[in-house]
Amino acid sequence: MRRTACVLMALAALAAPGLADGNYRVEETRLGEWPAVIHDTFSTPDGRHFASLTVRNDKWLVVVDGVPLPECDCLAGLVFSAHGQRVAYGVKQGDKWRVVVDGVPGPEYDGILELTPILSADGQRVAYGARTGDKWRVVLDGVPGPEYDGILEGTPVFSADGQRVAYGAQQGDRWRVVVDGVPGPEYDGILGGTPVFSADGKRMAYAAKQGDKLLLVVDAAPGPECDEIMEGTLVFSGDGRRLAYGARTGAKWRMVVDGAPGPEHDGLGFEGNLIKHGPVFSADGRRVAYGAMEGDGWVVVVDGLAGPQYDCLQLGPVFSGDGRRVAYVAGKGDKTLVAVDAVAGPEYDSIAANSSVFTADGQHVAYGARTGDTWRIVVDGAGGPEYDEVGEPVFSAQGQRLAYWVRVGPWKGGKWRVVVDGEAGPEYEYIEEEHPVFSPDGQRVAYAAGKGDKMLVVVDGEPGPEYDGIIPGGPSFNVDGTAEYLAVRANSLYRTKHIPIARRRPVDLPAGGPAV
Repeated sequence: MRRTACVLMALAALAAPGLADGNYRVEETRLGEWPAVIHDTFSTPDGRHFASLTVRNDKWLVVVDGVPLPECDCLAGLVFSAHGQRVAYGVKQGDKWRVVVDGVPGPEYDGILELTPILSADGQRVAYGARTGDKWRVVLDGVPGPEYDGILEGTPVFSADGQRVAYGAQQGDRWRVVVDGVPGPEYDGILGGTPVFSADGKRMAYAAKQGDKLLLVVDAAPGPECDEIMEGTLVFSGDGRRLAYGARTGAKWRMVVDGAPGPEHDGLGFEGNLIKHGPVFSADGRRVAYGAMEGDGWVVVVDGLAGPQYDCLQLGPVFSGDGRRVAYVAGKGDKTLVAVDAVAGPEYDSIAANSSVFTADGQHVAYGARTGDTWRIVVDGAGGPEYDEVGEPVFSAQGQRLAYWVRVGPWKGGKWRVVVDGEAGPEYEYIEEEHPVFSPDGQRVAYAAGKGDKMLVVVDGEPGPEYDGIIPGGPSFNVDGTAEYLAVRANSLYRTKHIPIARRRPVDLPAGGPAV
C-alpha cells in the first residue's frame, strides 16, 4: 500500500502539549491548508484520510489529506482504497477525460463510465470504463481492454483479493459477462447488482435475461429459468460454498439456496423494502435467514423453518458471531419488539434503526427502544435508564463492555454524555452519532464531542485539544491503543494521535455481563 508521494513530502510534525497527569500524550502533525470553499467531501470509514473538492482560479482541484493535486476543468468519481492510502478519480481537461491515480493522470478518453474508477480492496489494482467515440472498454491497471457498445453500470467489480475482475459488456443488443478477460455466453441482458464474487474469489455468479425469462449463471453454468430474480438478493456465504437468491415463478416467490428452491411466499424481504433486503448467512455459512410475506403477515425463515407471524418486519435478521442465535425487529399492532431465536422480547413504541447488536460470542444482545417520549438501551431484555435519546449500543470485541451515547433535554441545547459500563461520562453539547468506539483489546474507549463551537476527542474520559472540526469516522484505534483522527483548526488540517504514555492496570470488567 503506498500513499500519494506529494502527501509524504508535505508532512510537518508538530508536538501538541500533553495532558497533565493524564494517560495519553497528544501528538499533532499538520498536513496542509484547509480550503476556504469546499464543494464536496470524501473520507475513509476510519476518518484517517480525507479529500475535498474545491475551486481555485475557476479550476477544480482535489485536496487529499491537506495536499492540493493538479487543477482541471471538471472532476468526478473520487474513490479511496480500503485503507485510504490510494486515491483515484476522473478529471476533464478541455473535451477529454482521464483517470488520475495517486496524482498521476492516465491516457485521454472521450468519457469515463459513471461509478468508476474503482480500486481493489488491497488498493493494488484500478479499473474503469472509458469511451472513445461511441465505443466503450474497461481499462485495467492502465491496459485498455477490447471495445464494446456499452459497459454495464455498476461494473467492473473486483474479487475481494483483487486477483479477479468481471464486468458486463454489450455488443449490439446482446450482453455478456467478461471474467478475467474471457467473454461468457450472450444473453438479452444482465441484471443490475451482478456479477458477484464469493469472498474467496473462487466463485462468481450473475443473473441473465433470456427472452422474457431470467436465470442465474453460477461458475459459468446456467441454472433453471424463472420469471424474476429479486435484485439485491444474490448472496454467497462467507466461505463461498453456499449461494442464495430470491426467484419468482408465477405469483409466488422462493428463496433458492444451493440450487434448491425453498417454500413459496407472497413476497421476500421486509415490508416497504421488498427488493433491497437479501438473505443473510451466518459467519460460518451453515445457517441462512430471510424475511418473507405470508398473506397479510410477515415471518422470518431460518434454515427453512418459518418463525411466528407479525404484522411487519422492520430490521434484520442478524446472526450472532458464532451463528447460534438470530435476532430481528418486528411489528405487532402499534408496538415493536426484538425477537431473539423466535422468542419475542418486551414490546415498545419503536426500536432504533440498526441498533440490534450481539456480542461476538452471542451471549448478549442490545438495542435502543422507545416508550412514549423516552428512550433506553435494552440488554438481554432488561431496560436501562431512560433518556430523551440514545445512540447505537457498541460492545467491545470481547463482549464484556458496553458503551453508547445519550441525550438529556432538547436536541439543541440539551446535554450529551457517553455511558460506558453503566457509568455516564462528562456532559457535552453533542456527541458524534457514530461513536463511541472501543480499542481492539476492549480496554479503551473514545468518541468525538462538541463543546461550544469547538470539537474534541475524548479517550477514556480524558478530553483532547479543541478543534474547529473532527473529520467524520474518527477517532479510531491502532493495535497499540493509540487513538488517531483528522481535525481542522485555523484553516489547517491535522493528523492527531492520543498515544498511551504508560502501561496501566486493565479495566475492571463488569461482573455478570455488560452493564447498561
